[in-house]
Amino acid sequence: MGNDKRTVLITGFGPFGEHSVNVSWVAVQNLKRRNLLPDVNVHIEEIPVDYQEVSQIVTELWEMEDPLLMVHVGVSDFVNKITLEQRAHNTGYYLKDIKGKTPNKECCREEGEECICAGLDMSRVSAEINNADNELQAEVSYAKTGRYLCDFVYYISLSINKSRSAFIHVPPLNQPYTEDQLGEGVAVAIFAMLKQLPK
Repeated sequence: MGNDKRTVLITGFGPFGEHSVNVSWVAVQNLKRRNLLPDVNVHIEEIPVDYQEVSQIVTELWEMEDPLLMVHVGVSDFVNKITLEQRAHNTGYYLKDIKGKTPNKECCREEGEECICAGLDMSRVSAEINNADNELQAEVSYAKTGRYLCDFVYYISLSINKSRSAFIHVPPLNQPYTEDQLGEGVAVAIFAMLKQLPK
């Protein structure tokens, strides 16, 4: 019976800068540990804040797992809600990763389109979170990924399958949400996204 479940692949990032423990990975692990999405096969993966490795790992995950949905989770000091990114960008990656490097030509995919919008309607996902019986709040963003690994990883997935890719930003821990609330917020968002996909 369990083998009939479709796979949802969720990534969180490893440490970088002042984030010695990346809250995105904490939230993803919390969701998995508490089995908050029991009707799907949840596969989680921690990915490094490294342009070259991210590009290779995410492409391989798509090829190996063929997930129904690929959801990337990142932390942002600039958000205080569950923030759903609607699009990602191809160029302008001048910020250095944990190895002190930038991608070739500061670009994600050479000759790729400058901006890719997700096929999922993030405003519908946001509304479901805001209308749910919890203390979580959500918003849709078109630019908060910034030109760093969050935007970079999202663009890779959108370029592979924009109908089944998503990016969720979470705020730092206890600003204002606990670890459990962050796990629940990501789970509610993913559940809402799955409603938009063919079964």
